[in-house]
Amino acid sequence: MILLHGYPDNAYSWEHQIEYFSQQGYKVIAPFLRGYAPTTTSDIAYFDRATIAKDIVALIDELSPNEKVFLVGQDWGAAISYGILGAFPKKIQRAVVLAVPHPVEIRRTLKKSPKHVFRSFHWFLFQLPVVPELIIKLSRGRFLKFLWKLWSPNFNDEAHVKQVIDSMLIGSGVKDSLAYYRAALQKRYRDPELKTLYEQLDEVIRVPTRVLCGAQDMRGEMLERQTYLFAQESEYNWHIIQNSGHFLHREQPELLNQKIQEWFTSH
Repeated sequence: MILLHGYPDNAYSWEHQIEYFSQQGYKVIAPFLRGYAPTTTSDIAYFDRATIAKDIVALIDELSPNEKVFLVGQDWGAAISYGILGAFPKKIQRAVVLAVPHPVEIRRTLKKSPKHVFRSFHWFLFQLPVVPELIIKLSRGRFLKFLWKLWSPNFNDEAHVKQVIDSMLIGSGVKDSLAYYRAALQKRYRDPELKTLYEQLDEVIRVPTRVLCGAQDMRGEMLERQTYLFAQESEYNWHIIQNSGHFLHREQPELLNQKIQEWFTSH
């Protein structure tokens, strides 16, 4: 089982899932995505969805060369998961995606929904050069804490958020994690050698996939609308999780573990 974290977060986000699924007999791998401490990158590294998908597929090939894996992703980990499902379907047995609709549906919605544009204000802020880095560093990471509170308003996860912030302020962590957002909207931040792969990320998904979103996260509105991005054999399945926001895997870990386990054993 591969667990992909989001922003602003890191692999420790999955501690409740790691403990539970390890006890269920799964070999659980939660990598720190490219650019997140303790990983290090060069000054010319790329952080587009194709590059990160390629990273994860290389990890899968190393750890499970002869067997398909189970995939779970949240936030940016979700966006990357959709891409892996589209471009590398033969690598994945079943998948659960958390909190984020398919990037194609997000782009479609942003073109006509002011409230979703407002919800995604950070996407546009993060396109500016230097400014977001200064905001995060000069606030000593308090801006990142603000995002957690904004996206999961009824959840208090102080200890986890503190270690996320502390780790992100190390080295080039702030700049590298912002590069994910810049590469999403600006082609010059993408690896030109992976142009074909980047296009393949949005292929119709054929892998059995369940999508879960917190009731306090308005992006749940898109889940029914994105059915067209899934083939019939994907058994596309979505649920809204009550009493939770964007970081639902930490807000409702027991329920989420149950929903994931249920999906992974339903074949």
